Amino acid sequence: MSIETIGAVLGLALLDTLSPTVIGITLYLLLTRPRHLGALLGVYLGSVAIAYFALGVLLMLGLGAVVPLVDETVWAWGQAVLGAALIVGSYFIPDKNPERAPIQARSFSMRSMLLLGLGTWLFEFATAVPYFGAIGIMTSANLPAVQWSSLLGVYVTIMVIPGILLFVAWAALGERLRERFERWQDKLSTGSRTVLSWIVWIAGCLILLEAVDALFTEVSVFTPWG
Repeated sequence: MSIETIGAVLGLALLDTLSPTVIGITLYLLLTRPRHLGALLGVYLGSVAIAYFALGVLLMLGLGAVVPLVDETVWAWGQAVLGAALIVGSYFIPDKNPERAPIQARSFSMRSMLLLGLGTWLFEFATAVPYFGAIGIMTSANLPAVQWSSLLGVYVTIMVIPGILLFVAWAALGERLRERFERWQDKLSTGSRTVLSWIVWIAGCLILLEAVDALFTEVSVFTPWG
């Protein structure tokens, strides 16, 4: 497994930590302070990570059967087109986020957190652009199962790290963080489309750079991982 592949995938994973959905729901849970907060948040974050890992396994196995039938150059050009399309498309994402119904306190249960985690996985594909880019990069690198599964596991763990860090900070400082968390929650609710636009733009750049590096081996392409 090359350092370029690892760097590209982990770079996209770090970008995926900016997804407003996981952060927003975590902040809401912390500020509402339901009973068994740690367990509820653990079920939610765990279900998100497991669902994305399972989806990744299915995609890797499916694409792994198709990619050997496709010329490497054609695959790389397709990746380049996707990256360019994401860059262009990022400018057309509306700035305002549509209103969403708030989570009701009475819905706080292990089952509802599991369903909420699955809902995040099912309905937030727009913010999962880096995830699908990472799947494409691992597929094009022709990694053996033991390598791509490990890398995928690291990716989904990084995805939910913001929720874990927020919970640790709340456990340590508690109500002293309430005002700051409320400000963050307000910013997320009013500016999540802007965050998404940046996520899509940066993901497009990373995917395009990875494709250019594969297509033009004689050209030195600068990436953060070398």
